[in-house]
Amino acid sequence: MELFDKDTLTNEDKKLDLKKKLTGDKIYIASVSFGKDSLAMLLKLIENNYKIDEVIFYDNGMEFNAIYNLRDKIKNLLDEKNIQFTELKPRNPFLYDMFERTVNKRNGSIQYGYSWCGGICRWGTSEKIRTIENYLKKYDEYIEYVGIAIDETKRLEKERKRTKTFPLVDFNMSEKDCLEYCYQQGYNWNEDGIELYDILDRVSCWCCGNKNLKELYNYYKYLPKYWNKLKELQSKTDRKFKKNYDIFELETKFKNKGD
Repeated sequence: MELFDKDTLTNEDKKLDLKKKLTGDKIYIASVSFGKDSLAMLLKLIENNYKIDEVIFYDNGMEFNAIYNLRDKIKNLLDEKNIQFTELKPRNPFLYDMFERTVNKRNGSIQYGYSWCGGICRWGTSEKIRTIENYLKKYDEYIEYVGIAIDETKRLEKERKRTKTFPLVDFNMSEKDCLEYCYQQGYNWNEDGIELYDILDRVSCWCCGNKNLKELYNYYKYLPKYWNKLKELQSKTDRKFKKNYDIFELETKFKNKGD
């Protein structure tokens, strides 16, 4: 595994082989988050013998354990297929940017940390895009496989770029198809006995500020470990998690709701 920020690798032979390709043939790279869509894309690419030189995964350290478990499982498959796996990291630790980084505001004041990531302040997403784009600059010519389902029309239009291709469109796979295909292949997102896609719309970072109230209630009810982590983060910021509620106010709301 290659860590972009540390230049370390567990398989030197693969590293040397990849370097030979940097100024040669076009490189084919699958960008995978290990959510249902990108995982289905990767498995389908392998099943249909598409050319894949490398799989990249951006890790900000705030993923569900289920994501890391899937990553480790897929890394074994990639080793068997002789496909390079590269793990990219942000410039700074996520929690440093969230609570400690000096931020100069437009009104001239200074705040420390960006606070919650989500809504109009998706600073974590911006860092992910920057990191991946900077990494890909090392290649003269490349194609990036991106896992966007055929029924995500707005995202498809937004992400269109000469260097990107969307295999799930070619495979005619919707979001529902992707989840069912992953289950059929023996992959799931089990977290402490709970299947995450049974209770969440998206298995994104566990602290994502875009989680809706239904998902947050399911955190509170089924994922107490992560709910307590959200409370810990909320105790360090005055900004509400949702427009009208901080995490502690949501807990009161959910307690009153009952089962």
